[in-house]
Amino acid sequence: MRAFVRLLIGVAIAVPVMALLLLAGAWGREFWLSSRPVQSAAEETSPALIARGAYLARIANCAGCHSPRGGAPLAGGLPLGTPFGTLFSSNLTPDPETGLGRWTADDFWRAMHHGRSRDGRLLYPAFPYTSYTAMTREDADAIFAWLRQQPAVTQTAPTHQLGWPYRWQSALAVWRLMYFTPGDAPSHDDTVVERGGDGGAAQDAAGQAALARGRYLVQAVGHCAECHAPRNRLGALRDAAGLRGGWVGVQGWIAPSLADPHAAGVQDWSDAEVRSWLRSGWSPKGAALGPMADVVAESLQHLTDADVQVMSVYLRGLPREGSPVAEFKPAPSAQLDLGRQVYAKHCADCHGDQGQGRQIAGEPAYPPLAGNRAVTLDAPQNVLQMLADGGYAPTTPAHPRPYGMPPLRQVLTEAEMAAVATVIRQSWGNRASAVTEQEVLRLK
Repeated sequence: MRAFVRLLIGVAIAVPVMALLLLAGAWGREFWLSSRPVQSAAEETSPALIARGAYLARIANCAGCHSPRGGAPLAGGLPLGTPFGTLFSSNLTPDPETGLGRWTADDFWRAMHHGRSRDGRLLYPAFPYTSYTAMTREDADAIFAWLRQQPAVTQTAPTHQLGWPYRWQSALAVWRLMYFTPGDAPSHDDTVVERGGDGGAAQDAAGQAALARGRYLVQAVGHCAECHAPRNRLGALRDAAGLRGGWVGVQGWIAPSLADPHAAGVQDWSDAEVRSWLRSGWSPKGAALGPMADVVAESLQHLTDADVQVMSVYLRGLPREGSPVAEFKPAPSAQLDLGRQVYAKHCADCHGDQGQGRQIAGEPAYPPLAGNRAVTLDAPQNVLQMLADGGYAPTTPAHPRPYGMPPLRQVLTEAEMAAVATVIRQSWGNRASAVTEQEVLRLK
């Protein structure tokens, strides 16, 4: 008994001591990182630099998080839901009181590369500095130069609404100690990128340079891993380079794996198909919907010809990795019968009685459901999201007036939504799992 008591006393003493040592180590590392010299750069404002910054800000989709709906562009305040609470994006306009007006290029670089604000605060990784840390100083300076030219807006972002202990800077310091190390930016010219598959690129200096530039755009500027890579329970990316799929915040969407040809991998697509999809969000194999439609509309459609080409090379060359194919189990006949009735009433007019999709005036209007990977993912969340809330494909020059999908959340019962989703996932050659009413209820 005495030995057990001594053990408890030892644990009671050791735990707080270890916690203090961990905090000391975390803050010691932060002090060391903040004391490292930053290579200062002259703050240029040449038209060429500003134009370059405007392009990079488009590809990084800064406005996607920093422009509140119905508010001033880049003025911040957009709520960003996370499993740990709600964060609010910051004001990127050059307002001196509430924005970046008093920031220098060095301050901006520290935020992008080190995840630290001008006043020394540690930034939450909802701002994807975990990817931007690989951005070059020259590109960060160009974005900052462009931001300095935008109209100043006085608008203070609301206070973050985070639970305990996530609102503590000390907790964030420990998180960074475990999961974040400022990275060196890859070279556009001489970084060798090794990838499985040929991706259509010649294995020579030009091919390696294209792969390096493609990787830089995908991993750093475009920060694709922030959605397309899995996270652990503390929100840290796991194998960001693998792009094996993840959840899109708390929105309920899945960003499917870019390594799995049965999910969202494009290893078997032609170069022209990939470039068309990145630019327009459309292909004969499906359309970009949900959060990805916003990415295409606000960011990817603005890629230059050269950059969309190297992104295609990189994405087509990703190693193939897929989960084992589960044994196909047809749904009960009663559920399929109900689903066919719902499909005939609400879906067939647009998507076709055989899921073949529909064209209008020779142009694709409604995507096919037969053979569409978006509806046959292992988890049914994406097809349920579209059934429940509807949506539009992105508006692009190739498709200036996309046709929309009406929301059915208030029209269908849980049983009907599960049934029609099951029919879509198990008809016309599709062989995915059935959908349950419980999965529909979790959506709500």
